[in-house]
Amino acid sequence: MNNVSCVMFHAKQDIIVSNSEDKSIRVWDATKRTGIQTFRREHDRFWILAAHPEMNLLAAGHDSGMIVFKLERERPAFAVSGDCLFYTKDRFLRSYEFSTQKETQILPIRRPGSVSLNQSPKTLSYSPSENAFLLCSDVDGGSYELYSISKDSYGRGDVQDTKKGHGGSAVFVARNRFAVLDKSNNQVLVKNLKNDLVKKSVLPIATDAIFYAGTGNLLCRSEDRVVIFDLQQRLVIGELQTPFIKYVVWSNDMENVALLSKHAIIIASKKLVHQCTLHETIRVKSGGWDDNGVFIYTTLNHIKYCLPNGDSGIIKTLDVPIYITKVSGNILFCLDRDGKSRAITIDATEYIFKLSLLKKRYDHVMNMIRNSQLCGQAVIAYLQQKGFPEIAVASATAIDEKDHWYRLGVEALRQGNAGIVEYAYQRTKNFERLSFLYLVTGNMEKLSKMLKIAEVKNDVMGQFHNALYMGDVRERIKILENVGHLPLAYITASVHGLHDVAERLAAELGDNVPSLPEGKVPSLLIPPSPVLCGTDWPLLRVMRGIFDGAFDNSGHGAVDEEYEVADGDWGEELDIVDVDGLQNGDIAATLALDDGEVAEENDEEGGWEMEDLELPPEADTPKASISTRSSVFVPPVPGMPVSQIWIQKSSLAADHAAAGNFDTAMRLLNRQLGIRNFAPLKSMFLDLNTGSHSYLRAFSSAPIISLAVERGWTESSAANVRGSPVVPFKLSQLDEKLKAGYKLTTAGKFTEALRTFVNILHTIPLIVVESRREVDDVKELVIIVKEYVLALQMELKRREIKDNPARQQELAAYFTHCNLQTPHLRLALHNAMVVCFKAKNLATASTFARRLLETNPTVENQAKTARQVIAAAEKNMTDATQLNYDFRNPFVVCGATYVPIYRGQKDVSCPYCTSRFVPSQEGQLCTVCDLAVVGADASGLLCSPSQIR
Repeated sequence: MNNVSCVMFHAKQDIIVSNSEDKSIRVWDATKRTGIQTFRREHDRFWILAAHPEMNLLAAGHDSGMIVFKLERERPAFAVSGDCLFYTKDRFLRSYEFSTQKETQILPIRRPGSVSLNQSPKTLSYSPSENAFLLCSDVDGGSYELYSISKDSYGRGDVQDTKKGHGGSAVFVARNRFAVLDKSNNQVLVKNLKNDLVKKSVLPIATDAIFYAGTGNLLCRSEDRVVIFDLQQRLVIGELQTPFIKYVVWSNDMENVALLSKHAIIIASKKLVHQCTLHETIRVKSGGWDDNGVFIYTTLNHIKYCLPNGDSGIIKTLDVPIYITKVSGNILFCLDRDGKSRAITIDATEYIFKLSLLKKRYDHVMNMIRNSQLCGQAVIAYLQQKGFPEIAVASATAIDEKDHWYRLGVEALRQGNAGIVEYAYQRTKNFERLSFLYLVTGNMEKLSKMLKIAEVKNDVMGQFHNALYMGDVRERIKILENVGHLPLAYITASVHGLHDVAERLAAELGDNVPSLPEGKVPSLLIPPSPVLCGTDWPLLRVMRGIFDGAFDNSGHGAVDEEYEVADGDWGEELDIVDVDGLQNGDIAATLALDDGEVAEENDEEGGWEMEDLELPPEADTPKASISTRSSVFVPPVPGMPVSQIWIQKSSLAADHAAAGNFDTAMRLLNRQLGIRNFAPLKSMFLDLNTGSHSYLRAFSSAPIISLAVERGWTESSAANVRGSPVVPFKLSQLDEKLKAGYKLTTAGKFTEALRTFVNILHTIPLIVVESRREVDDVKELVIIVKEYVLALQMELKRREIKDNPARQQELAAYFTHCNLQTPHLRLALHNAMVVCFKAKNLATASTFARRLLETNPTVENQAKTARQVIAAAEKNMTDATQLNYDFRNPFVVCGATYVPIYRGQKDVSCPYCTSRFVPSQEGQLCTVCDLAVVGADASGLLCSPSQIR
């Protein structure tokens, strides 16, 4: 240790944490006064420590920033069996009964021999018939302990001989058999309760953990997939590609399984048939199945639910993370980070409502609508999205707030449901939108009524707009005349041929009659006729839904009487209160009058003249049961756009660019690689977007249909599972470009070679590969190409300099210190040797000559020239010019100023291409890749789904 700068006691454990200028944080056992663990950074000294007052978190400040960390894993190992929970806490194995909420201490757990942190059990497996426990931990690189205990000896510590062994993970697979993973040989060892080996089985994939999957079955996890393996038949029952799975939660009937990764949840059947995938932006911590088959899970700060079809929502917000152990009704049992059992009451109404819709339990749905408080914007939007507009109307009626009616109207208009749009506008008294709705649906009759309503309300602009919509010229002239715009009224009458009205207005205007342009042919402005008049937009025709007519008492008219009422197709009359105190009946009476007519109180005339016909008996026909509305138009359930699916399930910039969401793609690249200059990537973004779609022309009058193209798609792919977009840029293409760049460099075509290498650097951020090995190849490619770009930039710069021989020699010398292929290094050394020899710098030229001979040049002329230079230099080992070049001191070259940065000197680097720069270049655009900002904070290159954990 060197110069300790901060020391503090841990709030919950008997340990002391210190940091110092030797770039380390050390953890000490306060009772034994010995070191437990050490954390180090390569380049930064630590200065200060701080502890969170409530959570088990520490923070440490160092030269270039701050880190926040915790010393030990806080998730307790636990297992559930029937009504009992078994878990570890404070070096003891404990049990908890859910029904009585009684806690019992079962037995003490052996202390591991190591004194380092994170040695507590990670997993717990239980055999109820034998009352045996398997505890797995990371002690000695992975080990397990087997405890057998009789139930009547709980708490007394009467334990039979504890069995121990080594293994990556261990789990019970039968009543008296357990499986142990042997990672080194990729096999599983099946043992009995005496810890004796029964049999071995080679696993079908490279497995790093095993989980219980039913009697005799194991769920094997690798980096990018899971399989269910039958130990008896040694067969693979199911296989599923997934992110890196951390936890596995089986449903109570073992029919479904939830696979939990860091930021995703995959729901599958017992044979790993994919059902849905749910992505989260923050970490998933735990989960459990309730009695209805809904998966309840927790993140860092929420309790959420996931339905079998993938719909999800928030149940409750959390103050601290918890780990779900069991869900029973509306009670959620869990463990907190202190190892305490808790029972939390949750409101299950929302997800039970959605589950009832999913399972078509419509009686439950209607009962919940009427009797519960389940109404809100989210529920209404969900019902509209899933194709239940009738229930959405009922929910909006129950809320009866203007904002919710407006949102319902907007969504109904988007789906073409004119009846619900009209009803929503009526409830909100939105007359302008209502008039426009009648215009686009061709309902001139109701549009004329809107004109009269505007007149009653003394709304001049409303009157004029409705008159324009109807093409009623006389009404427009009347309105203009009433408000005193006589010149406009005169012009309107003149251009539309109403000469009697125009003469009368001209007499009133006198000498102020406006002049009309000559040679113009006037035309009446009449709105075009709508394509479809008086009904909803045609959608899929389905049989009458169970909810049709179920909400007649909700205030929007009776469905069965739609052909008995004159305006049945157009919804109810307006529910309006006039500014002068007119009630609905008064307005209805006003609208029932035509211009110049007076309503009679006892008008017996009108209506349909229905008379009975005297038909012969043979004309009788059997009665048919005909419904006035046997089917209705119901909008199909709109699926999520493929581009949105791509964005939600991926953190790769290439996938976001392929989906057309360039904004998020740029944000990802900025966060991952510090890229600020996106101009060079514009064409590649467009190529990604167009290359991930195929375009199909249907009819000449119809728009082109865009079809998403997914990578890895086969005929056996599931129809309801969307893959990631195909990406036109391949690693193999970049390898070919790299070879082409090598050839151009060998041929001395440096400008073309530089253009090729820069193109590779610009393409790599938007490439997608599958395996971790390919990720390493991509990262290695960045380093290779970066070296060539820097080398070629210096060489081209050298050739531009004509009047500075010393600078020419320096750039030629720096060229030889780039990490190039051996043939190119020989050419660089030969070039530097010649340049320095001609400038009379014989000593420096001889160093290049010796380095050239050390590469064993295959061209004899190069070796011969090198030997001659060495011979000449030995006679006069001097340099005529002093250069800023010391070949004995290791250095890297600044990518902007092309000066050496010797070992020990401060520098900054590009977060993408890793080029090094002098500190004054921090915050500037990297001159090597021309993309990223020098010295910017970045998380690193992300080019494969396998990197997302």
